[in-house]
Amino acid sequence: MSAVTNAPDSGSPDTRCTSPGCSPTGRTTPTPPTVLMDDQALAGFLDVAASEYQLITPEAPLPCFALLLGSAEATTYHVRRIAFGRNARTRDPAAVQEFREEIVPKFGSAYENEHRGWWVDSHDLLRASREADALGIDLLGSIHMHPDWHRLGPPSERTRTLSERPTPMDRHLFGRTGWPLNLICYLERRGGEFYHALGAWAPPCRHSAEGADCPEIDLRIRTSSLTKA
Repeated sequence: MSAVTNAPDSGSPDTRCTSPGCSPTGRTTPTPPTVLMDDQALAGFLDVAASEYQLITPEAPLPCFALLLGSAEATTYHVRRIAFGRNARTRDPAAVQEFREEIVPKFGSAYENEHRGWWVDSHDLLRASREADALGIDLLGSIHMHPDWHRLGPPSERTRTLSERPTPMDRHLFGRTGWPLNLICYLERRGGEFYHALGAWAPPCRHSAEGADCPEIDLRIRTSSLTKA
């Protein structure tokens, strides 16, 4: 259910090694900034994610992916907007090659399923970057959905519980793209109602081994209904 992008160097704010103790010099590294996310931006993603969720079958683990636009300051990432793009997973030659030669051998045959994974269309990535520039904001990273695949998926995969935490493939991809902010939205349905959990993650330290953990970033969601009271 992970997302792949075609932006190994996105032009986002500088990616720093944010996990304590990972500096090759041995010095303590800065604490990751706090993420502030506008509730309207999150609601826009959840609306689309819920629609995609309802189309998921054991044969079609449909993904949901969007780019995060906002401002980056010394101690804060402020997510103000999201930008959706088309999935070029099966039609971009680089994506086809990446999945065939790296993703499938490393993370398993499940990723041969063309519905699994996301490769954002390069034209849509450029459009989002230009939109951010025009608004005087930054392209901060991405958000993608993890559904309760352990309930929806085939029997062979129902022992693998997903959550808002990164999977091994997520950790690989967060390191590959280098974006400083990576949000995972876990979405499940119980009794006909949707529930979600949200996690924010920095990429693994660039000096760490393959598969290293991603540092978690504090996340706060703005509640506009309270500010209007």
